Amino acid sequence: MDLGLRNKVIVVTGGTEGIGGAISEVCATEGAIVVVVTRATAAVTAFEQKSREQGWRTHVVLRELGSPDSCRGAIDEVLLASGGRIDGLVNNAGVNDGVGLEHGDPERFLASVERNLGHYYHMTYYALPALKAARGAIVNISSKVALTGQGGTSGYAAAKAAQLGLTREWAAELLPYGVRVNAILPAEVMTPLYQSWLSTMADPESRLRQITSAIPLGQRMTSPQEIAATAAFLLSERASHTTGQFLHVDGGYVHLDRALTTPRQG
Repeated sequence: MDLGLRNKVIVVTGGTEGIGGAISEVCATEGAIVVVVTRATAAVTAFEQKSREQGWRTHVVLRELGSPDSCRGAIDEVLLASGGRIDGLVNNAGVNDGVGLEHGDPERFLASVERNLGHYYHMTYYALPALKAARGAIVNISSKVALTGQGGTSGYAAAKAAQLGLTREWAAELLPYGVRVNAILPAEVMTPLYQSWLSTMADPESRLRQITSAIPLGQRMTSPQEIAATAAFLLSERASHTTGQFLHVDGGYVHLDRALTTPRQG
């Protein structure tokens, strides 16, 4: 299916690896002009090389998104690279940083919320004039933790829940401009950050089996590409009457009974 993303300018934060990287690749494959905003990492070089090999039209803006000024500078660079156009914005960058209640403190909590939430607002704020002009779309990558909790990660959970609140609020506020706003809530997705977390376990393979056994559909992890396919749809005109929605791409993890993972008789 042609999603109609050809020549659309799509901005993806944290878009060189993991879920963000998969979104960038799917959009680029669909013919979009993808502008990735990310900090400098080894993944940037690998993404740029793959982009050249595949003939994708991509541009990388190297920015830390820790302040309003850095986000404003990032959007300025995006507009310079794109000829002043933004058709879609994917707010994705963030990290489950383990700032909890029992083993955290107020200062670290506020820093975690700002780290995971602030740039969602700032990037959208500075991109908004271009998004209005294009009648574009915003996709916020949240997390199942916003609804389920996890334990030991109060800052991240608060930020992810707030992203859902902003999704509905922005969808309502931007109705007059035809700008659609939706959120995707991944659950268990095998990304480089997830792999790093697994490697800290005493028995990573056993822990992975324990996790996947609780995922109703197929008892397997969701792939970044499955999240990306949903994001590309939401960015496209194929989703032209979809706004204010929370989409769970998680194999039924949040909504289906865990008992469904037990094999049933004939």
